[in-house]
Amino acid sequence: MSEFFIQEKQLSRATRTIVKNEDGKSLFLMVGRWGTKGDALSLYSMNGKLVAHIKQISLTFGTRFELYKDFEKVGTMQKIFNWPGDFYYIRHLHWTVQGDIYNHRYHIHHFNQPIMAMNKATLFTGDYYVLDVTKDEDAPLCICIAAVLDYWLYHKSKNKEHPLDFRLDLN
Repeated sequence: MSEFFIQEKQLSRATRTIVKNEDGKSLFLMVGRWGTKGDALSLYSMNGKLVAHIKQISLTFGTRFELYKDFEKVGTMQKIFNWPGDFYYIRHLHWTVQGDIYNHRYHIHHFNQPIMAMNKATLFTGDYYVLDVTKDEDAPLCICIAAVLDYWLYHKSKNKEHPLDFRLDLN
């Protein structure tokens, strides 16, 4: 199991986001933007290789995202419901994401097998999201999923008039 650290409120912003390990070493760089159909966030290793990306594909009745690993589509993520807790499903991978999106505490599972747990931590350098990933090869997809959940949380209030529409809007 490996831990990945992302500075709080940097995960889904339309800027560069650095993902570090527990020793503070930079491992990944996330770049891209959200807001319109076709927008994407891309995750690069520090040697410049694209390792994963997530692309927004739908805006009506619940936004969906396609997940790619090494240029191959591996799944489609969609919010299923949010009562009593948030629940997301990733088709093709058969992963479920459950938890408390408001407090950045959630888990990803493949049936009963844990994939990732996300929590918050305060370190001497600031506040961070901590992703505990069971298998290192799943880390790029988990980071992309965490970025979507973070974005939905911070932009949810803009869509209160239309509760079934999770349109991501940067305005």
